[in-house]
Amino acid sequence: MFEISVKTHFSGAHFLADYPGVCANLHGHNWEVEVFLRGRKVDSVGMLVDFRQAKTVIHETVDSLDHKELNRLAMFAHQNPSSENLARYLFRALSKRLNSRRVKVHRVWVSESPGTSATYWEKA
Repeated sequence: MFEISVKTHFSGAHFLADYPGVCANLHGHNWEVEVFLRGRKVDSVGMLVDFRQAKTVIHETVDSLDHKELNRLAMFAHQNPSSENLARYLFRALSKRLNSRRVKVHRVWVSESPGTSATYWEKA
């Protein structure tokens, strides 16, 4: 089994509705994202996936969140844009675009501040 990862980042604001503390107020983060892809075989060049192609798709998806108020986006209309929910959203959005017979998004890691993170994956 092979696993590769692509790291990226974006800046975005959010608030956590019904949270009993200061995070209920609008505030921003410099979010970090790492996407892990897995597969059993490399291609004839020796790559699981072309990093350039994976980065293009990942950056397009993450860039749609950049400098946005996350609570106003459709995917968070009925849930808080917590780190956990953001990791799940990115996992599912990227799986639709990157999964193939050879390669699957394995997990997505999201950090809103140094030392804290959330990871989302689904059973195969």
